[in-house]
Amino acid sequence: MTWVREMVAGDAAAVSAVRVAGWRAAYAGVIPGAYLDAMSVERDTALREERSAAGRAAGLRDLVAVGADGADGRVVGWACCGPRDTPGAGAGSGAGAGEGELYALYVRPDLLGRGVGRALLFAVHDEAAARGWGALVLWVVEANARARRFYEAAGYRADGGAQSEEYDGVPVREVRYRRAAGDSQSGPASPRSLR
Repeated sequence: MTWVREMVAGDAAAVSAVRVAGWRAAYAGVIPGAYLDAMSVERDTALREERSAAGRAAGLRDLVAVGADGADGRVVGWACCGPRDTPGAGAGSGAGAGEGELYALYVRPDLLGRGVGRALLFAVHDEAAARGWGALVLWVVEANARARRFYEAAGYRADGGAQSEEYDGVPVREVRYRRAAGDSQSGPASPRSLR
């Protein structure tokens, strides 16, 4: 059973380990290998700790998944959501004051396909409902077919938004997905619990 709870200060290193491993697994062959190799759990942990208070003040919510596959309460996934970051969203983006954004969702690579990501996503949907957001948006690397299928199965649809981020001089295209409030929710048997 996977449980989802709010991230606490002591989770930063575990979240960073999940994030770095997730990047290396998901973006191999898409983002330059030198960039992925240079990622450091220690640097990412320091960044996460530094930004924690500012993120909470800005309305961000960090959630962690624990307990999957005999992990004995260890963090095996992480998601971050908050109010939609509308600056630079572009003309015709449809951005509204009542929208949320899923900023990150990562699962330990050896646990992909075991419900950890779904549990985190359903908890994000619950957060969106509690905050009254009319829609959730997210950005996904266009070449990440697995992630795109995952979000599409949860009711997200590409809405035509696109942007590029540069990694070691290589542009990587991202596409924007949107899910309206009330779209297919988690259902009664979803494995989640916010404590």
